[in-house]
Amino acid sequence: MTEALALRRAALWMIGAIVSFSAMAVAGRAVAFELDTFELMTYRSLIGVLLVVSVSWATGAAGQIRAQRMGLHLVRNVFHFGGQNLWFYAITVIPLAQVFALEFTSPIWVALGAPLVLAERLTRTRLISALIGFVGILVVARPDTAALGPGQLAAAGAAIGFAGSALFTRRLTRTESIVSILFWLTVLQAGFGLICAGIDGDFAIPSAVSWPWLVLIGCAGLSAHLCLTTALSLAPASVVMPIDFMRLPVIALIGMAFYGESLNAWVLLGGAIIFAANWLNIRRANRTVT
Repeated sequence: MTEALALRRAALWMIGAIVSFSAMAVAGRAVAFELDTFELMTYRSLIGVLLVVSVSWATGAAGQIRAQRMGLHLVRNVFHFGGQNLWFYAITVIPLAQVFALEFTSPIWVALGAPLVLAERLTRTRLISALIGFVGILVVARPDTAALGPGQLAAAGAAIGFAGSALFTRRLTRTESIVSILFWLTVLQAGFGLICAGIDGDFAIPSAVSWPWLVLIGCAGLSAHLCLTTALSLAPASVVMPIDFMRLPVIALIGMAFYGESLNAWVLLGGAIIFAANWLNIRRANRTVT
């Protein structure tokens, strides 16, 4: 496979990640009335364990699961567990578009961290692309720093968690299979969730209303990570992650349709800027490898 083809395939996998993350946001709001974020993460991860084990055995891929590079798996999942809990909290207290906007500082952290964690080159084009994308985010969200609250801080913290997860996922894909990465994702985070959710002695059991949403969260979460991990195995993290910027206009439309959150010309303008940033990054990368 040529590098140009790999980049195009990575972009398609990221579209799948965008759909999955958006579905997870809707489902996460639906169960927030009775589950805290640790409980939600526990159920989501347990469902994920069942899915990964079942699919890997059915497809003959179970042999790819191995207990290697556990230090990297642990660091990767600590970053992701922290980021995901902050994200689930943020989507319940501030508008979805603002959550995603603040979360999308993640590619900037990825671009800055890639030289340290992955020994990838931070090119001028990638840095400019990240900065343009961030400008688009500010146009859409226009966050008021004078009214910075827990929701905004949680979304910003989630971005750092997701960036660390993406960087260490990229390192793991150099030696580990996607099946093994997803298996340890679900197992480790189920353990983290059980510890954190049970530490106060009050562990909620979901109602019949919440179970379908939890199954959707489990499936969408696993699908999102399959798509993201596959994309990161095909292209550098600092190229793959900015594509996720396109999730912002998508979630803004969802917020307007389902939750009455406002959608105006600023969202469309910001979305156009974000698209331009991604196009610049991908087109430059394609020119470099062709």
